[in-house]
Amino acid sequence: MNMLHLRHAWCLFFKSLPATLILVGSGCGEPGSESVASTAEDSGSAPTMEGSADLPVWFKEDALGRGLRFQLEATLAETPRLPEIVPGGGAAFDFDDDGWMDVVLLQATGEGGSRLFRNLGEGRFEDVTNGSGLEGNGFGMGAATGDYDQDGDVDLFVSNFGPDQLFRNEGGGRFTDVTSVAGVGHSGFGASATFFDGDQDGDLDLFVTNYVDWSEPIELECRNRTGRLDYCPPVRYESPTSDVLHRNNGDGTFTDVSVESGIAGSHGTGLGVVARDFNGDGLPDVFVANDGMPDHLWMNRGSLRFEEQAMKLGCDRDLSGVAKAGMGVSSEDVDDDGDPDLIVCNLGGESDSFYLNDGSRFLDATNRAGLGSASRHFTRFGLGFIDFDNDGRLDLYAANGRVGASDDPDARDPYAEPDLLLRGDGDRFRVVAPAGGVASAPARTSRGAIFADFDNDGGQDVVVQDLGAPVRLLLNVVRDRGNWLTVDVRNRSGAPAIGAKVRFDLGDRTLTRWVHTDSSYLTAQDHRVHAGLGELRVIPEVEIVWRDGSVRRFQNIEAGRILKVLPEAD
Repeated sequence: MNMLHLRHAWCLFFKSLPATLILVGSGCGEPGSESVASTAEDSGSAPTMEGSADLPVWFKEDALGRGLRFQLEATLAETPRLPEIVPGGGAAFDFDDDGWMDVVLLQATGEGGSRLFRNLGEGRFEDVTNGSGLEGNGFGMGAATGDYDQDGDVDLFVSNFGPDQLFRNEGGGRFTDVTSVAGVGHSGFGASATFFDGDQDGDLDLFVTNYVDWSEPIELECRNRTGRLDYCPPVRYESPTSDVLHRNNGDGTFTDVSVESGIAGSHGTGLGVVARDFNGDGLPDVFVANDGMPDHLWMNRGSLRFEEQAMKLGCDRDLSGVAKAGMGVSSEDVDDDGDPDLIVCNLGGESDSFYLNDGSRFLDATNRAGLGSASRHFTRFGLGFIDFDNDGRLDLYAANGRVGASDDPDARDPYAEPDLLLRGDGDRFRVVAPAGGVASAPARTSRGAIFADFDNDGGQDVVVQDLGAPVRLLLNVVRDRGNWLTVDVRNRSGAPAIGAKVRFDLGDRTLTRWVHTDSSYLTAQDHRVHAGLGELRVIPEVEIVWRDGSVRRFQNIEAGRILKVLPEAD
């Protein structure tokens, strides 16, 4: 779909829905309105609720009590500017390799202010930013983590509105900005990024999504139906851009191979990204969620050559042919058939797009999975397929927040929305009450969601970045959680083995998970692979397959532990 068609769709949509605001997304509706894509949706009935507000909560918010003190700010001017409404990045990563997941939170003022928090143990944090080398970031957008230089510790890449940055982990809580030497300081409107070994040479390459070719001179004036100045949708700027692929040269430097790889051949408005081997050929592919344009699926043809195949494989837009406002992405094996499935979250008035991977193409299963009516009432950003109750079935969490102001003149935050938590039973997802699994939680303008087990108790926790509000740490307090096993897979240098596959034989079925740090929105996740086991106390077999083909198998593993595994010595 070209930009002329997109602009025409915007005009038709805006004229036909008087209650709808001008939005930063693709413009397919706000909560309570019908979507342009309604022909592909279910009846629009109220979401099926799992329990009620008086049932036990799933999370307890305790950021301040645990030492996470941070507030995301992004105001650039007195009137709305596009970059202000989309930031909210950060990462969970064990920068000191002590077995506890630390946190970095990105500030978006353009004046620095990002913060590094060391996990002191059991999910209690200390701000160790000063002297770390991470004090002076610019307008921070997204984070990616991985050991790019193969020295055994985890490095940090930050995409910015402006030149991107790469920070080499020197150990001892210190990082060095090596952007210029490494050659990854692309200047644009960076968003989500991922480290992955695209050419199978043993080191990590870097894929960076870019949002819009925006600058102050092209800013527009947009108003909602009440006449209030508001944020413009990206299609109004008519400035899509291309993403960037950096090849790791193996010597601490990268080469921009966006053109020769094919990545620069298709423009978009990239916000979310995941790298997975979607077709099982042994090569990691890349999926990009575009805001208001067809999504991209870059199939890896070897030697860092990619072919865009989203339309052919059925995951570029919804069943009615509408390109939605793709933002956050998650990819896990939801149906337990051994290959990675996909979900893309979208704008209010649109549903999520949930694609099941059948090995040869993707099937839109949004409605039969119960995600049509449940998701369309909110604008979703950070999200993840995570087994929060450890029953062996993946649940879904979405961090929500509008991009067009509500009509309520008394709203303290006109962009705030409650988050969304859905429990998976293997066939459908059902909305959990209270909203977001937290009791009496005020609505926020939520963006990035970071998933990790911060207190190492086997329950997956969430850090949520909220615009103009303190960060939230949602600790997992699900009653009667099932048993669990977490596998910490490392490579030969001792760093997280990104791209490795872990299979859990549960007797009656097999869970397949991958070592990754990408997914969600602008954030990097816990690299450790978690499996909920229900009542199972001993796992018959766990198999780990590394990217180089190395395999290790363990039999009769007791549940309730973190198992650290390295490849066998040659």
